[in-house]
Amino acid sequence: MANLFDAANAPEGEPQTVVVGDFIQWKRSDLVDDYPLATHSAEYVARITGGGSSEIKLAATETGGTYLFTVTSAESDLFDAGYYHWQLEITETASSNRIVVDRGTFTAVVDLDVNNSDPRSHAEIMINKIETILQGKADADVSSYSINGRSLSKMTFEELMNARQFYIAELAREKNKERALNGDATSSTILVRF
Repeated sequence: MANLFDAANAPEGEPQTVVVGDFIQWKRSDLVDDYPLATHSAEYVARITGGGSSEIKLAATETGGTYLFTVTSAESDLFDAGYYHWQLEITETASSNRIVVDRGTFTAVVDLDVNNSDPRSHAEIMINKIETILQGKADADVSSYSINGRSLSKMTFEELMNARQFYIAELAREKNKERALNGDATSSTILVRF
């Protein structure tokens, strides 16, 4: 494996998954012909799903005639774990005009070296919560009640089972995506014997 701290070994294109607290770098060589480094600048802007005021901005540097993007460990340590949307902006230096040339997503995952980190995905967490509710449903099966004029409705058994099935399917998609990225067979792989 190449030394990933060395800019010469930076992978081409954005990472799909990053570990909070890791050093990350990548390059975009495909931009140089249309947006020369001498007359343009590039910057990523990312925001976690659900919005909020926290915004990640990352400007490119020029290395080896290409746009290089680097995130230090201290910078990525400030990322909240979650699903992010990003856009890549190119600015023309002379006019200060900006255009968005690319968009995408990445997932920031917890560092397992940090105390109390929960490595489960949202789907895994929801499956566990729904199953806990289903286990307790037999003990307190009241669908709605009212206290001091305020009413509260609980999910029915059928609604909980539908939600559980939804998250089980979501978890299967996550596992298939992870297997595909690792080059392993997925549930959609067709095996043929001759």
